[in-house]
Amino acid sequence: MKTLPNTQLFLRQGIVELGWGHPDPAMLPVDDLAAAAAETLARHGRDALAYGPAQGPGRLLEAIRARLGRLEGVTPPAEQLMITGGTSQALDMLCGQLSRPGDVALVEAPSYHLALRIFRDRGLRLVSVPGDVQGMHVETAAALLHMLRSRGERVAFVYIVASFGNPTGASLAPDRRYTLAVIARREGLPVIEDEAYGELWYDAPPAPPIYNLMPGGPITRLGSFAKVLAPGLRLGWMLASPDLVRRCVGAGVLDSGGGVNHFTAHIVASLLEQSRLDGHVERARASWHSRRDTLLAALARFLPAGCTWSPPLGGYFVWVRLPAGLSAAALLPAAEAAGVSYLSGERFFIEGGGQHYLRLSFSLLSPEQLEEGARRLGEVLRTALGVRR
Repeated sequence: MKTLPNTQLFLRQGIVELGWGHPDPAMLPVDDLAAAAAETLARHGRDALAYGPAQGPGRLLEAIRARLGRLEGVTPPAEQLMITGGTSQALDMLCGQLSRPGDVALVEAPSYHLALRIFRDRGLRLVSVPGDVQGMHVETAAALLHMLRSRGERVAFVYIVASFGNPTGASLAPDRRYTLAVIARREGLPVIEDEAYGELWYDAPPAPPIYNLMPGGPITRLGSFAKVLAPGLRLGWMLASPDLVRRCVGAGVLDSGGGVNHFTAHIVASLLEQSRLDGHVERARASWHSRRDTLLAALARFLPAGCTWSPPLGGYFVWVRLPAGLSAAALLPAAEAAGVSYLSGERFFIEGGGQHYLRLSFSLLSPEQLEEGARRLGEVLRTALGVRR
């Protein structure tokens, strides 16, 4: 009988897997969540095991509002917040509300590759907006918007990971955040701001979310407990205009089944009420900060001249540019034969880009594995370049 997998993560023996953007399982807060689950069943069991309200349980909504107010100085109104089944479910739901097949979605290049899959599943045509170390060129996004509209095309939204983006680790500069908020309001252009990594900063916090510059406007902000707590919870939240929240809450799937992940939502509410999340985030941030530094030092030691990267100030990833003439995808079989793997850059572009880039993740592996992975990768690259160490 075939053994079915218990997790999405699949690690191959003998290969240092630098491609998986997963947290180290040893860092998952099992004891904290067990205590929160026990508290939930003891005090809120009947409510937690029933169908839940479409917007999400009130106690979690209030806990998130209070936490955002404490961390950011802005407490969102209850009518602008709803609970989601993580970012992926929220993106799919927003596609249903904001777009129709054939519409255009403007996405930064490079961009989170799995979001691109969701948009394609919804029949959207994707148009890239270039960027740099300070994030998306938002004025270029405005120019593309005008060009597309002049041709009679409907632009459904802009999608952006504004803080410590996947795959580059770059963050949108404060002036660009303000400009994008102004463009969104002036042009009536919906913006989806994916904030999955916002709390995972290692040197300094990111600039305020774009949503906070114009709350209740055409900007929708997505938060997730996947990165700051545990991905298996499949739980997140959305901040949007009251009208958009009402439309999402009124969808048939929620009318039929109630709020998504209702029992899990109650567990996370208990964890927040017990003030356990902040301590976990601080411990995780310290661990990933150390692992980031380990990987950066190893890359500097082992990778050949011509490889370049910018130290990420947060998130999970290092985005490496290879020397001219090397293709990350073409080198991947040789790399895996040498015992190291990564994600090639083409995955993060719509089409025709990223051949000379690769993404490395430091969130899953130990410092020793990160150093060994960098050493093996350096050997592969030197062999491809014909360079001796």
